Amino acid sequence: MGRRALGRRFGWLWASFAVSSYGTGLGFGAFPFMAILVLHSGPTQVAVLAASGRAVGALVAVPLGPWVEFRRKRPVMIAMDLTRCAALLTVPVAFAFGLLTFAQLLVVSVVVAAANIAFNAASGSYLKALVPREDLLVANSRFESTTWTSTMLGPPLGGAAIGLFGPVTTVVADAASYLLSALGIRAIGGTEPRPERSGAPRLRAGDLLDGWRYLLAHPTLRPLLLNAMVVNGLIMAAEPLLAVLMLGRLGFSPWQYALALAASSGVGGFVGSRLARPLAARFGQHRVLRVSGVLRACWPVGLAFVRPGVPGMLLVIGVQLGLVTCIGVFNPLLATSRLEHTAPDRVARTLTAWSISTSAAIAAMTAAWGVLAAATTPRTAIALAGILLLASPLLLPRRERQWAHQEQGKDPSPTSLTP
Repeated sequence: MGRRALGRRFGWLWASFAVSSYGTGLGFGAFPFMAILVLHSGPTQVAVLAASGRAVGALVAVPLGPWVEFRRKRPVMIAMDLTRCAALLTVPVAFAFGLLTFAQLLVVSVVVAAANIAFNAASGSYLKALVPREDLLVANSRFESTTWTSTMLGPPLGGAAIGLFGPVTTVVADAASYLLSALGIRAIGGTEPRPERSGAPRLRAGDLLDGWRYLLAHPTLRPLLLNAMVVNGLIMAAEPLLAVLMLGRLGFSPWQYALALAASSGVGGFVGSRLARPLAARFGQHRVLRVSGVLRACWPVGLAFVRPGVPGMLLVIGVQLGLVTCIGVFNPLLATSRLEHTAPDRVARTLTAWSISTSAAIAAMTAAWGVLAAATTPRTAIALAGILLLASPLLLPRRERQWAHQEQGKDPSPTSLTP
């Protein structure tokens, strides 16, 4: 099967996504590193930084969905890239003058999280208009493979850069990646019609909830959202507990922990994303989405049985490889299905509501599982998350006929963007 060409403008969009993804990979964990190494923060403050930035950023992003919906998407994407760049650059500037504080890291985390949600909403809407419907899965698979290769390569390189050049190095690299992304999106060119708004020209209170109303009323999107909230929340809630278990009681070194997770995740995600399209072409999109959604729920419970030494390393690598391979297949199909089942004039609001919901679920479950681990043990909390994940496939859409019926009602072609 030859490589499918999606055009010059998609090429610029993909390149922009790639450079920002690698920047994010390099900067992965930079804020916790700075909180610990520079500000001498304790574990409670580090946990607050991780959870609060995501949760408060999601709250700040609530009005951004309808705001993005009725604006040209490419300027919004550029603005969000520049916002993230400017916010991140305040960190090395404050560090250089000895003025960096924990509060600043928290504020920057919130701004970046909110800008991420707005950017993703605009980019999803722009992609639906840029790429023909039959090519959406190809485009989303390429984005997914880029995400996982950056996950595999970025954190180890970022850790080395911090060791060689200091704790703010990767923050500068991450900020520069957003600047380059903005330049790439600017280079896409073409004209984009301004979305027309029916009714009142000003933002109304009801508009803030419109994305959730659309998701919860839709027979296919509703179970997909609930499944995403549960699965993402439980997987992410167990991640810091696995770090505590492996780096503490089991005596693994940081490089062993990073190698076990980053290498297996990157390889699995890349392989899975490359398999998504041929599997969907052969067996059907709904069937592959459902099977991969079931399989990804079966792996995490294995992390509760990790032991010291090489057997424990091999167990973690095997579980992560299986889990992320299934995620790599599932995610492009999910992203494509979201766009296919969402009306063109509601994409930004729907994607914003989706991002806010999953971010809030991750923050809430991470906090809850932290309390649970403190009351019991990290291993017990990891095991409970894995057991609950086994029931998550019950939330997936079950009827292929209903899926096909929904597809029949969708617009046959995307809104055109004039070259």
